[in-house]
Amino acid sequence: MNSIEKRMVEALSDLRENHHVEGVKAEFEAEGTRLEEALRLKEVVTEAGLGLTLKIGGCEALRDMYEGRVIGVSRIVGPMAESPHAVRKFLAAVQLAFPDEERTEVDFCVNIETIDGFNNLDQMLALKEINQLDGIVMGRVDFTGSLRLTREDVNSERIFDYTQQLFTKAKEKNLECALGGGVSAETLPFLRDLPNGSVDRYETRKVIFQCPGALADDADKGILKAVGFELLWLKNKREFYHSIAFEDKTRLDMLQERYNLMIKEAGGVTV
Repeated sequence: MNSIEKRMVEALSDLRENHHVEGVKAEFEAEGTRLEEALRLKEVVTEAGLGLTLKIGGCEALRDMYEGRVIGVSRIVGPMAESPHAVRKFLAAVQLAFPDEERTEVDFCVNIETIDGFNNLDQMLALKEINQLDGIVMGRVDFTGSLRLTREDVNSERIFDYTQQLFTKAKEKNLECALGGGVSAETLPFLRDLPNGSVDRYETRKVIFQCPGALADDADKGILKAVGFELLWLKNKREFYHSIAFEDKTRLDMLQERYNLMIKEAGGVTV
């Protein structure tokens, strides 16, 4: 573990102990996390005593689920659940990827992040397999985009109304409810205005907070510290790939010089 990763562990330990953080998130979907990145992140997260949530690339992304199992994630999230069929396919893929005894150790959730998903929610919740699902995540940025609104509207009254309806219906099926998408200190009034017990978690790009503890008066400090953790993550990622990019530079330069000299003598073209 390098020095940045050790600082990441310290940051997460502080967030866990003082700001009700329960996990960290990686995405094979929009973020495009690579397997080696996820494995390094898993080591950091485990050292800090937290779980790793993986958002896969599609509701039936079976290989992503296999890799999540190898990594040892604590939660799998299927993106863009817009129909009962998508949820059914997600749950069927879960059955294939995870043996019975391992499924009890992992939570399985879907993202509702478009108006189409919201409009089809009743049909999704009516599925006979719905008891295999552990929770839903309201993805507000894509949701606003599906309404032809902007990121600036994530905390609007209109999005609040959709979120409240979504969580109320999900709770009737005993599903956990999480809020994501554009979460910042400005989101805290939005979260606190939701009915008591309706929101279990909220998440920034990388950090997942557990409610109701994470709605305390100093919640804004926790969100700021989560940004600090993300900065460390991005710096570590940059350094990791920078070292890979330059690991063969010395030999590359030597071979290039030698080749150019010899190919000219041979009457060929330099590369």
